[in-house]
Amino acid sequence: MISVVVLTYNRLPLVRRCVEDVLLRTSEKTREIIIWNNGSDDGTREYLDGLLDPRIRVVHSPENIGMNAYARAFDLATQDYLVELDDDVIEAPASWDETLLDAFLRLPEIGYLAASLVDDPNDSQARYMMYLREERNAYTRKKVNGVTISEGPTAGICTMTSRELYERAGGFRQNTKFVFWHEDAEYVKALKRLGYGSAVLEGLNVWHAGGVYYSKPNPAKNPFHQHHARVNARKDFVKRMILRVPFAAALNIRHNWFDPPHRYEPPIFGKDRS
Repeated sequence: MISVVVLTYNRLPLVRRCVEDVLLRTSEKTREIIIWNNGSDDGTREYLDGLLDPRIRVVHSPENIGMNAYARAFDLATQDYLVELDDDVIEAPASWDETLLDAFLRLPEIGYLAASLVDDPNDSQARYMMYLREERNAYTRKKVNGVTISEGPTAGICTMTSRELYERAGGFRQNTKFVFWHEDAEYVKALKRLGYGSAVLEGLNVWHAGGVYYSKPNPAKNPFHQHHARVNARKDFVKRMILRVPFAAALNIRHNWFDPPHRYEPPIFGKDRS
């Protein structure tokens, strides 16, 4: 039924929690767990090789290929429903996978369904999603076939899609320029072209320990973040020029031509606990 794919790189304390408190809490619906080790040298290889669950398949990459590994790992998956799971998801309720699958099957217009995140003030992604909810009004709360969702942006932290949609959308892309990039956002765009949306499932909460509070920054991510910041700065400049035109702001709100300029300022977290 379900294949779960996890990528990891030099985050042994987190991936250990991910295995013990998330992956090993899956139900019998999860038939396959693929853990892709992106060339870690911190003891991750030895830990993963010692795992005994017969569902777990470990792939040791000789180099860190970052998010591009998702495309290669999912090529190895054999089940009908696919879960993209971050290695810094460190706690989830028992049978969380079955809960996610049951909801996904009831939501025919959603192609990418994410678990909600525990409201951890030290998790960078949880803080960003709070900004999207409270300041950007980026989510629409709905109840569909008995399932309550917040339809809107989703990241591939703990997210399900189907093999059918994955193949129709062309799967996760690989980026020849960057090892770390937003492969999940590109997949969501591909699904949208097929007429499917993305949403967060309310009532299923997982703990995501993301950001500098929980682990050291990975320098391999810097090139993409710098590129992304430059692109957003150029786009925001053009948006601000357009919004200066009389009535442009009101018309944009009415017709939703583009999102307003980005105003998010990442919070300063406490002392690095790594």
